[in-house]
Amino acid sequence: MSAEPMAVIAIFAIAAMNYLMRAAGFYVMAHVPLTQRTRRMLEALPGSIVAATVLPIVARSGAAAAVAVSVAALVMIMRGNSFLAVAVGVAAAALLRVSGFML
Repeated sequence: MSAEPMAVIAIFAIAAMNYLMRAAGFYVMAHVPLTQRTRRMLEALPGSIVAATVLPIVARSGAAAAVAVSVAALVMIMRGNSFLAVAVGVAAAALLRVSGFML
């Protein structure tokens, strides 16, 4: 199986830009003073990114997705294990879809 040259070039270009964006973030943050306010913002950032990613999907997908995300959030709160929470959430979504719960 052979890849098209333009696809390979595009993949390498995307990888290079991804690396440069990450490296630039580390470089910029090395020059930002970590005040208490900045530290709180950085600690809240992962949760807000997850919410911004998951909530539109839940809004489009309906009740089954909402239940699955709720189950995953509950497991995360109870166990503190994000891998387990994702696994249980995916399993809950699969079971709800298979059972026909697609409101």
